[in-house]
Amino acid sequence: MRYWKLLALLPLGFALGGCNLVVLAPSGDVAAQQRDLVIIATVLMLLIVVPVMAATAVVAWRYRQSNDTATYTPDWDHSTQLELLIWAAPLLIIICLGAVTWMGTHLLDPYRTLGRIASDRPLTPQDKPLEVDVVALDWKWLFIYPEYGIASVNELAAPVNRPLDFRITSSSVMNSFYIPALAGQIYAMPGMQSRLHAVINKPGLYRGFSANYSGAGFSGMRFAFQALSDGEFNGWVEKAKASGSQLGKPDYLQLERPSANEPVRHYASVDGDLFRAILNMCVESGKMCMSEMMAIDARGGMGMAGVRNTLPLAYDKFAARGAVFGAEPSFVAGGVCLPGDQVTRMAAEASPTVLAPGDWTPLQGRGLERPSLMRPSKASFITGPASKSDS
Repeated sequence: MRYWKLLALLPLGFALGGCNLVVLAPSGDVAAQQRDLVIIATVLMLLIVVPVMAATAVVAWRYRQSNDTATYTPDWDHSTQLELLIWAAPLLIIICLGAVTWMGTHLLDPYRTLGRIASDRPLTPQDKPLEVDVVALDWKWLFIYPEYGIASVNELAAPVNRPLDFRITSSSVMNSFYIPALAGQIYAMPGMQSRLHAVINKPGLYRGFSANYSGAGFSGMRFAFQALSDGEFNGWVEKAKASGSQLGKPDYLQLERPSANEPVRHYASVDGDLFRAILNMCVESGKMCMSEMMAIDARGGMGMAGVRNTLPLAYDKFAARGAVFGAEPSFVAGGVCLPGDQVTRMAAEASPTVLAPGDWTPLQGRGLERPSLMRPSKASFITGPASKSDS
């Protein structure tokens, strides 16, 4: 039976043999500091856990029923020395753990710029960061290099010992950008920009992936991270430029469509305004950007001056670009609710003269100019069921 028990442990051994210890043996300085923080915190907690477990076993053995030599003290109920030990030791450990965690939380803040390249190499003014714009798509990764005007899908490359400045966003749902050898994970969220500062210190090929479930193609949402020498990285950039492919806004809209297990591809040129448009959810022509929407809100709202922009505000990516999240939305194109019977009067006007605006005071946004309304076409006013747009 003893041999059968050992044989039963073999599957566990095979399972452990597939473990990757990259988190405890990273290749980037930020990830190495995070590993040290994890180890220090674990050791501090084990200073309490191990003695308690050992004391439990000792007490259970010493005062077992068959041990007649154990001291029997039924009236004992208090010991000042034990109380001091039980409360003082955890208190000191919690103080140390809190101090280490507080310092590590601020020093390793992903939004904080790096203070060093490695433990023995401080950051100098000559160490210019490499900026990389990261976009989490369904279900692939897009990396844009503004400095070089290139982009890649499912492949990230960076030179060794050069600071990296990542700007991260998502096209639809929330994902998590994670390269265990480089730094901790950081979320990619639509309409929001996350930041990550890191550095890779050892050349090699590392794995990156999304650590947040995001749908059917999530399992294939992985990419290769190449840590290269300066010469090799320049060669990688030239290889991307030699691809001849261009990534403009129309090309991005095609790339954005949900697809899984996409092969690596490179783009020789990228629209310089693409990442800003992705972040502001206005890649499609005619869509109002979030930054513009916020500017309108800051001035008191849309009012009549912006009433015709209600349609571009609708973010209908899922319906308009073939995603799987529902049917096309219906809306009233160009329609507006006006007081009284002004809709009927404006639609019935036959001459292209300027209409009398009447009293627009209740409809004006704070700080916006009163519009000069020309007679729109009759098709602009829809009094029946809502029409569908192909935008």
